Amino acid sequence: MAVPAIELIGISKSFGPVQANRDINLTVEAGTIHGIVGENGAGKSTLMSIIYGFYQADAGEIRVKGEPVSIPDSNAAIAHGIGMVHQHFMLVENFTVTENVMLGAEQSGLLNAGIRRVRAELLRLEREHGLEIDPDAVIEDLPVGLQQRVEILKALYRGAEILILDEPTGVLTPAEADQLFGVLRQLKAEGKTIVLITHKLREILAVTDAVSVMRRGEIVATKRTAETSAGELAELMVGRRVLLRVDKAEAKPAAPALKVSNLTVHDSRGVPMVKDVSFEVRAGEIVGIAGVAGNGQSELLEALAGIRPAKSGTIELLGQRLDPCGGIDPAGMRAAGLAHVPEDRHGMGLVLPFREAENAILGYHRDRSYAKGPFLDLSAMRRDAEAKIGAYDIRPPNSELRTANFSGGNQQKIVLAREMERGPKVLLIGQPTRGVDVGAIEFIHRRIVAMRDEGRAILLVSVELDEIRGLADRILVMFDGRIVGERSPDASEGEIGLLMAGVESRDAAE
Repeated sequence: MAVPAIELIGISKSFGPVQANRDINLTVEAGTIHGIVGENGAGKSTLMSIIYGFYQADAGEIRVKGEPVSIPDSNAAIAHGIGMVHQHFMLVENFTVTENVMLGAEQSGLLNAGIRRVRAELLRLEREHGLEIDPDAVIEDLPVGLQQRVEILKALYRGAEILILDEPTGVLTPAEADQLFGVLRQLKAEGKTIVLITHKLREILAVTDAVSVMRRGEIVATKRTAETSAGELAELMVGRRVLLRVDKAEAKPAAPALKVSNLTVHDSRGVPMVKDVSFEVRAGEIVGIAGVAGNGQSELLEALAGIRPAKSGTIELLGQRLDPCGGIDPAGMRAAGLAHVPEDRHGMGLVLPFREAENAILGYHRDRSYAKGPFLDLSAMRRDAEAKIGAYDIRPPNSELRTANFSGGNQQKIVLAREMERGPKVLLIGQPTRGVDVGAIEFIHRRIVAMRDEGRAILLVSVELDEIRGLADRILVMFDGRIVGERSPDASEGEIGLLMAGVESRDAAE
C-alpha cells in the first residue's frame, strides 16, 4: 500500500476546560481529496491548525509521508510540504498578487530582483496548474474567487504537496465554487493531496474521495464518498436525523411592511450599485433576492438598514415614510422595528475582541433591560447572553469568552440570536447560513419560517440558490443593480440562473 500523506495518531487538544480534540486518529491517503465535516465547534479547524503548526497538540503524533514529525509553527509545516488556505484570507489588500505571494519568502535582500524572480515563478505556476491571474493586480481590486486563487498560489509557491482548505466556498458564489473544484481536481490529478473542511454536504459528495465526520471533538466515522449519502453524513454530524429541506406551510401575507421606491445607491467610489429599484415586502412573507455576489445586493441591504445613504428614492417602513438619502441611521431603523443581520459578520456584525455577552447586545446596549442607571448591568447582560446561547446552541457555551475565539458558524449564530430575538417587525438577512453547519442550518431555517408565520416581513439575500428557493415565498432577481425579474420558488434553477446572468428567458429561447 502507498504511504499515507498524513497520519494523526491519538491527537488531543484542550483550551482550558474546553476539549477541542479528543484522541483523534485520521489517515489521509496521498493523491486524494479528503473531506472533513462536522458541526460548528466540532474541532475541525483546531485539528487542521495543529497540522499547520498554529496550535500544539497536548498529546498524540503527526506523521507526514510515514515519518513522525514535529510541527511547532507554520514554517515547519511548510518545510514538510503542507500549505493551508484559511477561511478568512491572509492577504495584504493594497499589495499586488506577486507581492503577496513573496511575502515572508523573499529569500533576497534585493527587493526588485526578488520580485522579478517571484513573478516569473508565479507565471510558471499559473500555467502549470491552470490558475491564471494577473500577477500585477492589486488584491483589493480582485473578486474573492481570485483572491482565493492567490492563496492557493502562495501555498504552491512554497512547495506544498499537501493543501488544507478551511471552508473554502464560504465567500464564493456557486460559479466560483465550481471553478475552485475544477482547480482541486486538477491539483489532485497532478498528485497533490487535498484536505477539504466544509459544512456543505453537496460539495463533499461532488469533489471528495473520502470523508471523515467530526462530532464534539472526536472523529465518529470515515467513509468512502461513493458509499455514503448526504442524509447519512448529516445524521453522523449531528447525532440525529436532519431535515435537509425547508418544511413550511403556505404563506399568509398581509399588508406591506416595507416599501422601496426608485432607490438608487452608490458605493464608496461613487459608482451606482443599486439602480432605481422598487419592491415591497408584506408582513407574513419571505422575499428572497437572488443574484451573483456584487450585483448590488450588499449595498441595497446597507441602504435599507440605514448604514449607507442612498442617492435617491424613498423607503416606507410600517407606514412611516423615510428619507434614505441621509435622513435615517441604523439606531433609528432599529427603533422603528427593523433588524439587520449583515452579510459580513466580522466587518459589521461583531466586535471580535468583545466578549460574547457584549456582542449579544451590540446595537441594543442602550435598552433599559441592560442598563443600571448610566452603567451596563453586567448580570442582566450575562443572563440574556446565556439564554441566547441555550436557544441557539452556541458553542462553547461561555458568555465570557472573546468572540474571536468562537468558530465562524457560532459567530454567525451570535448575530442571528441578537437580531431575531428582538422580535422585529421587519428583518433584513444577508447570507444567514454562511459558514454554518447542517444542523444549525436546519434550526436557522425553521426560525426564519417561524418568524414569517408570526407575521414578520423578511427580506433575505443569499448566494445559495437552493436556500433562496427553499425559504422564499417570492424571489426577486438582481443583475447589475436592477431587479430584472420576479419568480415563484417553483421556477427552475435554470430559469433563475439565466436571470442572474442577465439573460431574459425569452432571449435564451431564441
